[in-house]
Amino acid sequence: MANKKFKAKGALPVVRGARKIRLKELSLFTRQVSAMLSAGMPLVQTLSAMEAQTSDKNFKPVIGGIRSRVEGGAMYSEALAFYPTIFDELYISMVCAGEVGGILPETCARVASFLESSNKMRSKVKSAMMYPSVVMIVAIALSTALIMFIVPVFAEMFSGFGADLPGLTQALLDFSNLLTAYWYIATILIASVIFAFKKYYKTDKGQYNIDLMKLKFPILGELATKVSVSRFASTFAQLMHSGVQIMESLEIVGLATGNRVIGDSLLEARKHVEEGQPLSSALEPNKFYPRMLVHMLSAGEKTGQVEEMMDKVAEFYENEVETMLNGLTSMIEPLLMVFIGGIIGTIVVAMFLPIFKMGEVVGM
Repeated sequence: MANKKFKAKGALPVVRGARKIRLKELSLFTRQVSAMLSAGMPLVQTLSAMEAQTSDKNFKPVIGGIRSRVEGGAMYSEALAFYPTIFDELYISMVCAGEVGGILPETCARVASFLESSNKMRSKVKSAMMYPSVVMIVAIALSTALIMFIVPVFAEMFSGFGADLPGLTQALLDFSNLLTAYWYIATILIASVIFAFKKYYKTDKGQYNIDLMKLKFPILGELATKVSVSRFASTFAQLMHSGVQIMESLEIVGLATGNRVIGDSLLEARKHVEEGQPLSSALEPNKFYPRMLVHMLSAGEKTGQVEEMMDKVAEFYENEVETMLNGLTSMIEPLLMVFIGGIIGTIVVAMFLPIFKMGEVVGM
């Protein structure tokens, strides 16, 4: 691979804001390069124009570096490989195949469409998860504020009652005293759990186990499976359309699915394909691949239309993900309202129970 060749030559440039460039600039850059090349503009002139017109101060020197290397005789894919934090193996492999096949403008257009589709799906998933996340954070913050600052005020008032408090009220007061006195321990504990989780997820075993849990989780597991399957089908189809060989495609896709379990299964399937087994047969025993995917892939292998079949599978599961996200959003909203109302309502009831009890005593 081109990027491996250049990695062996020394330290690669560090690009500030690389993630932001990938999310916001890369698809637009690729689309514009495709348009200029299709219009007959030479690659070096295209890159010079892109360098001049970009407004991203972090991306400008990257384009300049690519242009300089192409002017020096490097292939476009080789120049891109100097910036692996922006141009990943998938991107470089597709561009390299387009260069070798003499269809670089068409390949760049295909890459741009792929990036736009990927970013669109990522935005949909992120938007769907954003609302419940924000509501949960607000609910936890509000409940903590009530317990730490409002409940103690009621506690002082209840201290003069001279009678036993209701069990719910006493439990809330005890929890408030504990949280107020040892809030720093709770903070350290939460931070430690988050840190340990991130540390564990960075290990091979941890990433595999957590990704496996994502796939098995009720309802959300089905969503995670469909997202991974859609990503696999779309990525595999684009690589095959671009002329990347199936063995190399499986290796790249195995690292780009976003789920370690699905990725490892593809790398395992690659070994069976090397032995002469059809990819559909290699994937069939795995329970995380829907039967429709396996059947469509098998049909594509028999008719020589694997790319077209994978395009259809990707489109189908993208629509499935969108439908499921809309349904989950509609279902989560009322559940969150009930959850928040339950928490706040329990605190309010616990605080006013002694007052109701005192009113009953006075009224006797």
